Amino acid sequence: MDTIFTLLMVLIMIASVLLVIVVMAQNPKGGGLSSTFGGASSAQFGVQRTNDFMEKATWTLGGTIIVLILLSVVITGKPSQVAPAQQPVKKEAPAKQSAPASSTTTPAPAPVAPAK
Repeated sequence: MDTIFTLLMVLIMIASVLLVIVVMAQNPKGGGLSSTFGGASSAQFGVQRTNDFMEKATWTLGGTIIVLILLSVVITGKPSQVAPAQQPVKKEAPAKQSAPASSTTTPAPAPVAPAK
């Protein structure tokens, strides 16, 4: 799954860079790349088609990025784990404490492992 995620991320980054290039090549007033190829005359070869191409490329790249992101979420998404039911916490009773031993008796040896 890691290689698929990496591949999808690389494709998303490439599409994003291409989208930035296409958007930056456009002019908000309709000139853009088409004005570079001929200036004011709209009857020249490819001027109107350049604008159509740029608009179609923008929409296509935007849609491609969205599809790749959704695909990466679906493919690499981990199913949500259901939280386990809350089980009551077991409380242990404290160990019984005996009265302090008198100084004449020897103390009992300490237990090695705690009693359960």
